[in-house]
Amino acid sequence: MSKQKRIQLPPAGALVVDRGRNDRVGEFRGVAGPYWSLRPIGGGPEWEAIPTYVRLATPEERLRARTAYENARSRGDVA
Repeated sequence: MSKQKRIQLPPAGALVVDRGRNDRVGEFRGVAGPYWSLRPIGGGPEWEAIPTYVRLATPEERLRARTAYENARSRGDVA
């Protein structure tokens, strides 16, 4: 009998790492069929991720992602 590991959903807005997309950090938005919807920090187009490739971001990864967003915003690269 096969046991499937149950993956716990992160809370909405939690920063996660999508290992299927070169460790891209995004905000967890919800579930879309078999995928999880993620979006870039500060907004932008969502992407779908395979749940088994997603993990919670570490404190260092969260800080790095937020700093990169704030730097891009201060340069005018993002709104």
